[in-house]
Amino acid sequence: MQKTQRRELPRIARRRQRDVLCDVMLSARQCETWLTLEELAKLTHYPPASISAQLRHLRKPEFGGFAVEKRPRALGKALRGEDFGTVWEYQIKRTMRRKFVGVRLRGGRKQLSVQRAAC
Repeated sequence: MQKTQRRELPRIARRRQRDVLCDVMLSARQCETWLTLEELAKLTHYPPASISAQLRHLRKPEFGGFAVEKRPRALGKALRGEDFGTVWEYQIKRTMRRKFVGVRLRGGRKQLSVQRAAC
């Protein structure tokens, strides 16, 4: 049998869902626009449940530590009623990240101190 050599194709870097969502939300913030999960789903082609999970991740320091703001949509902009419930809209903004540093005190005890880190 003859050995065939496989050609390696260059890998195309795919953007993570969290990165796409972050870019869309920061762009909306620049336009002072609030977006619902359904509107984000239409813009990004990701399911609303997944978008909700990614918004939770964006709050974590390791994923940017963004402030995710949430408010109910005004009555005139969307249908509301017993069948529909409240429609929430979201906006994110950059916050000052904090870095926790452990400091060893006399007697061997540890204390956490907060240092501000630039975004």
